Amino acid sequence: MSVRALVVDPSAPAAVRLGEVAEPAPGPGQVLVEVSHASLNYGDLNDARSGRVPEGAVLGSDAAGVVVQAAAGGTGPAVGTRVVALTTGAFAERVAIDVGALAEVPKGLDLAKAVALPVAGVAALRSLRSAGLGPGKRVLVTGASGGVGRFAVQLATRSGAHVIASVGSAARAQGLAEAGADEVLIGLEGLRRPVDVVIDSVGGPQLVAAWDLLAPGGSVQSVGWTSGEPAVFPPYATVGPAKSLSSFVIEGDVGADLAVLTELTAEGSLAVETGWQGPWDRFDEAAEALRGRRIRGKAVLEVTAR
Repeated sequence: MSVRALVVDPSAPAAVRLGEVAEPAPGPGQVLVEVSHASLNYGDLNDARSGRVPEGAVLGSDAAGVVVQAAAGGTGPAVGTRVVALTTGAFAERVAIDVGALAEVPKGLDLAKAVALPVAGVAALRSLRSAGLGPGKRVLVTGASGGVGRFAVQLATRSGAHVIASVGSAARAQGLAEAGADEVLIGLEGLRRPVDVVIDSVGGPQLVAAWDLLAPGGSVQSVGWTSGEPAVFPPYATVGPAKSLSSFVIEGDVGADLAVLTELTAEGSLAVETGWQGPWDRFDEAAEALRGRRIRGKAVLEVTAR
């Protein structure tokens, strides 16, 4: 038996093509999920071209669908349960997923919304937690119009922080004030007062500028590098009162965090903005729009039947 999947192919325009792979066989502690939706992240595009995902391997991290085979031993969700997951090789019709990597999707929450949460939502939640978020803190979110950024703005606002959203252009600022941002800036223009927390997904010169704005004891969480530009710190930029620049990666089980995010979304406390949605055979179109920064929020792929 084979299933269709989006696999890495360096010769394809976006380094990805729709092909076929063997249907996965769930291992111990895994369920088999029939995927209906997947979410495209900027990191997926880099994975396809960087060699981190081998040629012919299935791409993707965000998947949502229905359990069609429960885990041996009775762990995890039952057959028929709607779930969302963060897992390798997510862009396939069927995926074997560790029970610790998924969460049940609450009733009333569309899978097309839930699938936007894994990478972007977990990155926002965990990076804010690592930075020591709390009421009254000044939080700067760069790349705030993207998936991670929009979730970070909302989650920081919920904590009682003063939230500053930075975007690349006026067109990309739409909806951020409504999401809770107290200030919306083009780049970092006009920002003078120090900040306590920076959630940075841009990198490059903007990361250097954000570091300069960081208050003593503050933390920069580097969750992405969409600029593709080097960050060059001037001499003595890192000498002075203690503050930190932390690299970030999602590790370990994410099921508990996904459960929090899906519940917040289901109750209307966390909004998902989908800037692009379409069948997965239009992957090249979605990839081009995402790489060109023409998508606000998330890009959602519909895993269509044969």
